[in-house]
Amino acid sequence: MPTVRTNDIETYYERRGEGPPVVFVHGAIVDHSQWDPQLEALSDEYTTVAYDVRGHGRTGGSQRGRYSVDLFADDLGALLDALDFDEVVLCGLSTGGCIAQVYAARHPERVAGLVLADTFAPKVLSLGERLQRSVVLRATVPFVRLFGYERVENAMVWLQERISGEGVSGDYENIERIRETGPTMATEEFAKVIGAVAGFHHTEVRFPAIAAPTLVLYGEHEAPFMRRQARHLTTEIGGATVRAVPDAGHASNLDNPEFVTDAVRELLAEAYPAETAEPA
Repeated sequence: MPTVRTNDIETYYERRGEGPPVVFVHGAIVDHSQWDPQLEALSDEYTTVAYDVRGHGRTGGSQRGRYSVDLFADDLGALLDALDFDEVVLCGLSTGGCIAQVYAARHPERVAGLVLADTFAPKVLSLGERLQRSVVLRATVPFVRLFGYERVENAMVWLQERISGEGVSGDYENIERIRETGPTMATEEFAKVIGAVAGFHHTEVRFPAIAAPTLVLYGEHEAPFMRRQARHLTTEIGGATVRAVPDAGHASNLDNPEFVTDAVRELLAEAYPAETAEPA
């Protein structure tokens, strides 16, 4: 089982292919396998790496009393150091997108390209979004202690579908399959991860520092506040491109893997032009 020491934890990762590196960061309460379709497809030309964020999967938890997106970004930096990657393309989805944008803004010289999928910036754009990102998220923790996070999340998915319309969660069976094959998350780790996501609005991200080619993706059936956040990210990051993923909800890379893989491949060709240029 491949692991590397990142700060105070052993981080599990999977690595495939050869070529310029692409590192995938998954969303909350799943694991690295969320990016399996792209990890496999893009390994034909690139070194692809996906890892389990602290608190998740085979990386598991730690003794720290609380987590933050800043801490997750520090772990990502330690992973890149351990793998001896000087410059990478980062692809982050949902919470993974929060981690990727924080790292990219703090270490722009090490990021050749950036893909932010189904994610959001620290700035809260409406009262409804604040309620969803902070109040509702934190309110799940006591229920998870009583009933387990899978049952609570199923209830949350049902509620979100009622509020934002069918399709907002995409094909949720994809997420359930990831849960069936990966290690179960401890309740205390769930609480710390949720606390990190709910507190993201306190994080400072200097978006003007991000100079790398950036692609913002969102599922066409995403919740309205997530669609607004996608547009907001493109105004914060100069030159960023935004694309809606057809027939997709929140986990757009699983709902429409071919579209997302092709979009990421286009970004990779822009980020690593010398590697993809045809010989004269």
